[in-house]
Amino acid sequence: MKLAKPFALAVTAAAAMAATSVSAATTLRIQTHFSPETLSGQMAAKYVEDVQTMSNGEIEIEMFYSSSVVKSVETFDAAVNGILDCDMTGGAYQAGKNPAFQFAGDLLGGYTNPYQQMSWMLHGGGREALNSLYNSYDMEFVGWWIPGPESLSSTKPIRGVDDFKDWKFRSPPGLATLVFSNLGASPIVMDFNEIFTALETGIIDGADAANLTNNVGLGLYDIAEHTNYPGFHSMPADHLACNKAVWDELPEHHQRILTVAMDSLALHNATINEVKNSQTAKDLRAKGVNLYEWSPEELAKFRAAVKSGWTEFATTDESKALLKSHIDFLVNLGLMK
Repeated sequence: MKLAKPFALAVTAAAAMAATSVSAATTLRIQTHFSPETLSGQMAAKYVEDVQTMSNGEIEIEMFYSSSVVKSVETFDAAVNGILDCDMTGGAYQAGKNPAFQFAGDLLGGYTNPYQQMSWMLHGGGREALNSLYNSYDMEFVGWWIPGPESLSSTKPIRGVDDFKDWKFRSPPGLATLVFSNLGASPIVMDFNEIFTALETGIIDGADAANLTNNVGLGLYDIAEHTNYPGFHSMPADHLACNKAVWDELPEHHQRILTVAMDSLALHNATINEVKNSQTAKDLRAKGVNLYEWSPEELAKFRAAVKSGWTEFATTDESKALLKSHIDFLVNLGLMK
């Protein structure tokens, strides 16, 4: 019993020494294109809280919302160049660097729901395949969070493929511009936070922005009274990607916390969006917004254009390899022939 007190003191002293030997808290500067008011912005805030709590304050995150530091498409380069530490937008924004980034963010009509796409990343070799691409650009792919299929917003009816003719709309860069152009639309690439004003002033007729709930958060249905639900045309995966040098300097347990927290975010994000979108659809119908559910025939026309676009867009070895990986996985699941 006499040893108890000295032993306790020794343990306390060792703990104090360990505490003082821990380096200063890691601070990561991350930018997202989502505003804090949107559901996705709230999910990003949850990620920050989870990481800081699980790390017992060792990891601090300074989140910049609404692309407040640089434009959304410039976030990746800002992280590479040290202006930021991490990019929380999406891989498809970087398709101009290499078309492979399109298939690192949105297969555009390939997967039906976020769980299928996450399965490729977690169980189909996707995380490794993505880092083969990201590492070559001095970035580390950490994880995905996928809200689910998006819904177009429009000031004109969008009942089928024919309604895309001469339809001016905000489009993200990449495959979407190719596919919709081939269908007769006029895509205009613009930053995420310019959409509302462009709709309000009539520069565009509609937007490929987000899902129902996030579109509401952006105020789009205050102007655009037409949309489609369920979504079918796009299901972008927002990523967390960090400067490779910054990532490699993190202790392994910090890397693990950031990665596991992303996988947790993915589950919470997909499920809450499923719930919220169902509720939002009811609310929008009650307010007089027209929600169009496309027929199997119209969906088949769109997917035929998408498959043609895949082949046309995959022009580099990296893009062909990623596309093949996705298709092989979909075929193995019986979701594609």
